[in-house]
Formats: sequence, structure tokens, C-alpha cells
Amino acid sequence: MRKPYAVLLPVLLPLLLGLLTAAPARAADNGSWSVYPVSSAVAARPYFYVSADPGQSVQDKVVVANKTAGPLTFRLYAADAYNTARDGGFAVKSLGERMRGVGAWAVLPKERVTVPAHKTVTVPFTVKVPEDAEPGDHPGAIVALDERIDRGDGSVALGVQRAVGARVYLTVGGPTLPALAVENVHISHHQPLVPGLGDSTATISYTLHNTGNVTLRPKVALRAEGLFGRTLLTRDLKKLPSQLLPGQRVRLTERWTGAPQLDWADVKLTATATGTKESATASFVAVPWLPVGVMAAGLAIAGRLLLGRRRQRRSGARGTARPAPTHPQTKTHTTTGA
Repeated sequence: MRKPYAVLLPVLLPLLLGLLTAAPARAADNGSWSVYPVSSAVAARPYFYVSADPGQSVQDKVVVANKTAGPLTFRLYAADAYNTARDGGFAVKSLGERMRGVGAWAVLPKERVTVPAHKTVTVPFTVKVPEDAEPGDHPGAIVALDERIDRGDGSVALGVQRAVGARVYLTVGGPTLPALAVENVHISHHQPLVPGLGDSTATISYTLHNTGNVTLRPKVALRAEGLFGRTLLTRDLKKLPSQLLPGQRVRLTERWTGAPQLDWADVKLTATATGTKESATASFVAVPWLPVGVMAAGLAIAGRLLLGRRRQRRSGARGTARPAPTHPQTKTHTTTGA
């Protein structure tokens, strides 16, 4: 019986294109083939850096290198870039998705190219920036996709298509606006039922949103204060995207181990990048609920007992009558005449 498989290109392509994050001195490479800009007259280029005004066209060349012992055929296409929701990494859209920037404006002379074993093929392309293009950064990539499906092993085989791309950093001339927002700050606090018997932790979730039109390298500082302005925590966050692309949102979390177990904490996140700074705050109350609950229950029981005793006393006072005399004496009023 033939094993079922699924083509996971829309899901796995962003991960496979993580090779786009190769060190600046190297081309994007997956071990079998690589994609990179043709060398300039000065030196090799790690990425394409393109500047153009609206209505202008720019020409360049991309190199596809085959490192295997047999010929390989690739589907070439241009794609827009975005930040992954998982960690904010640089990824590009899959073939067939709607493109708005580089993916729509870059024109390749042919859709497929065959590269002989251990050889390279250089392909020219043109980026045609439309007249109504928005100014600012429009990142993307030139992608070489192997359309063959590699089937995995196991009870359910999964088909995977591999791709490698060279980044394209396109900047369209015009006014630029760096702008960064911190949105939807949420704090989830967890602490032991009994204070001192376990760690108290807080998970701080927030969204970084690039609301401008240029690529940003964000930095985020975390500060927490308790009652009376006491500093509980100050930290520069590390789990951040190295580049936050225009219009992109990334949901991030930060774990705070050793959060207070009895306090009112105000948490402030301050995000900065070149030319922009924005802050957002959130608060949470740290209370040891089990001891407080036991105390509240004890007070409730004591209150009910005290109220019951008072009711008994009042009931007893209203039910006691004054005894009548056994031999009542009758008073006689005598009138004496003159």
C-alpha cells in the first residue's frame, strides 16, 4: 500500500529559507545548492541592496550554484519577505501567494533553469518599481525552488520541497518614517499555593509592531516596580527579531522567574530603534491565595459564630416576662368631707 504524503511547502518553506540568514560573508546555501548576487567589481555581495525611485527600473544578476554530482532544475521566482510568527525570523512568501513588493516587481527572463553538476548559472533580472510605489523599504528575495518532492519515512510520509533564496533589500526613494509600537501587553502570573514552597513566575507577552516604512532593529527594555516605587526587575530583552520589517507584527514572550509573591507590580516595556521610541505598561497583583483564602474562611466562620451568639442573646431577652405578685394589694382612696 502506498504511503500517504502531504506537500508542506507553505509551512516548511519559511523554515527552509532560514538559510537566507547566512552570515554576510557567505551565500544562502543548503549544502546542495546556493543562491547569491553576482560579484561586483569591488567584492562579493552577501545580499542585493537596491535603491530606486518610483517609476525607475534596476537590473542585476543572480547566481545559482549546483554542488551535487548531477544536474538540478530549479523554479526561479521573486518573493516578498515577512517576519515569521514563531520567532520573528526573516522568511519569504511561497510561490503562488500574493506579492506586493519585490515579488511583484522583479522580472526574471525564464521561470526554470537547469544547472549542471558542480556548475553555476547566472540569471539576469530587472526590478521595475511602479510609479505609485510607496517610499521606504520593500524586502524580498530571489528564490531557487527544487520542485521535486522528497518523501520522508515512517507510517505517514511527508513530502517536502526545498528552496534557497538570496535576500533583496529594496529601498524606494521618498519620505521615510521609522515608527515602532508595543501592543497587547499581557501578564500571566503563577505562584505556589503556599509562599516559599516553590518559585513564583510571570510570563509577559507583547506584540512589537513596525508601523513605519523602514526596516528596524528593535531593542526592548523591561522594568518592573512594586509598591512605593521599589525596583523589582530591570532587564534588556534578548529574544527579539534582528530585523522587524515594515508593517510586520511579532508576538513575543519573556519569562520572569522570581516574580513577587505578595506585591502590586507595574511592568513597563520600552521599545527603541533608530528614530523611534515607544512604551506600554501592564500591572498584576501578587497574592498568596491559599493563605488568604484560609484566613478569609476563618474570619467568615468566626463572624457567623459571633452573629449567632448575638442573636441568641437578643432572643432570650425578648422571651423573659416579669412575674406578677402573689397577693396583690388594693389601694383605697378615701374622701373626707368637711
